[in-house]
Amino acid sequence: MKCRLLIADLFILAALLFVSCSSSLVADELFPAELVNFTAYQKNPVFAGTAAETWDDKIRERGCILQHGGKWHLWYTGYNDERAEKKMLGYATSPDGLTWKRYSENPIFDQVWTEDVQVVRHEDTFYMVAEGLGDIPHMLTSPDGIHWTERGRLDVRNTDGSPLSPGPYGTPTLWIEDETCYLFYERGDRGVWLAKSTDKTIWKNVQDNPVIERGPDEYDRHAIALNQVFRYGGRYYGVYHGNGDPNWKGPWTTCLAVSDDLVIWKKYPGNPIISTNNSSGQMIHDGEQYRLYTMHPDVRVYYPSKAKFDE
Repeated sequence: MKCRLLIADLFILAALLFVSCSSSLVADELFPAELVNFTAYQKNPVFAGTAAETWDDKIRERGCILQHGGKWHLWYTGYNDERAEKKMLGYATSPDGLTWKRYSENPIFDQVWTEDVQVVRHEDTFYMVAEGLGDIPHMLTSPDGIHWTERGRLDVRNTDGSPLSPGPYGTPTLWIEDETCYLFYERGDRGVWLAKSTDKTIWKNVQDNPVIERGPDEYDRHAIALNQVFRYGGRYYGVYHGNGDPNWKGPWTTCLAVSDDLVIWKKYPGNPIISTNNSSGQMIHDGEQYRLYTMHPDVRVYYPSKAKFDE
């Protein structure tokens, strides 16, 4: 009898080990080490507010980094509450993504409140989606990334074509593929929704509930917002931030999720990938590897843990 029980126990143990190993292999396939294991650059932060009597005494929320034309470009939100309440758009460039120089004629856009920005270059045009006053998103376009034209509030609707209920729909994140534009947004950080458009004018939800929910784990149980979508290994990856405190007093950590269709997302089981209070992350490929940048409350760089970089 004891022998039979021992054999049964061994079978159960083997089954548990198989499930555990299988889950680990799936996680390794979906979330390769170069996208989840990072080491902070020793000279962080690489960009921050001036801490002086300038319009960008401080920076906040999500900025955006792109490589184009042989250099690195950074768009950021600057502010100085003692000078103006409005949040305005700044610009900086870099030869290496580490040493940044502010544009001499900053701010480059100050007509309307512009923060939490994301930029996509498509068919020789720079498209920017950003939060306006009250976390209502708007779009801007530019031929060169410096001179921007306001295009107005993003008209996002439910699946039946009716307007969204009143309230914020912020942290707009744009993805363009095959002439279809996809817009991710959050509503009070209670989840991430997805809408799409073929004319960049009317955006209709693909479903009226979030495509990325909060929780169930503690690190993003009470707030979540998507910052960037990128392609890697034939899949879509989303960099997002979350908060596990009901009053948002905890750290805004940086996390990763994966999808095959932009609608169904799986979170990395080892989230957060940056557990400190550094958020609004984005992955930027430097020609050899992905670097992870966090943009709030200042700009910091993280390299894949096995990568070599300048001390």
